[in-house]
Amino acid sequence: MTNALTRLHDIVPAPSEPRRKDWGEVERTLGIELPSDYKELIRVYGGSNWDDYLYVLEPDCPNENYDLIAWAESQAEDLEGLWEFERKPAELEAAGARVIPWATTDNGECLYWLVEPGLEPDRWTVMVNEARGDRWEHFDVPCAQFLAASLDGQLQSDILSASFPRAVHEFRRLGTV
Repeated sequence: MTNALTRLHDIVPAPSEPRRKDWGEVERTLGIELPSDYKELIRVYGGSNWDDYLYVLEPDCPNENYDLIAWAESQAEDLEGLWEFERKPAELEAAGARVIPWATTDNGECLYWLVEPGLEPDRWTVMVNEARGDRWEHFDVPCAQFLAASLDGQLQSDILSASFPRAVHEFRRLGTV
């Protein structure tokens, strides 16, 4: 278990039943390898809601509204259209750089991996985009570390809700609607 997953477990004990995924099939569908900390996060916690605010997306999530593959497809299309009207964040100006969503919020903010050409998935970092706006933040940490550091207050976002994280943490796995 990574340090970030150990920190998450200290914040919110993991459910007893791990989620199993055919990551080879998921990655073939997406056309890209995913970070190992994310795969471990999904294995341990699954698609999940944290502090009644942040939703971690899961491939083939039991709640289809939070399916990683569907989100990746729709966000790629939506962002391409957006760049026609809004300026890309500086991190996305490099040829081949792109973002892939891994989480969202109930306010509509989206959390992405910053995917840069030649960079291994385990070195991808996190970008946060405000809901219905053009503000972006970049955090030089992987997704599981971002989640753990957000929950324990070591990392602060100016975009995410000021009421996140809660003083007493809430966690639930996403199930069928």
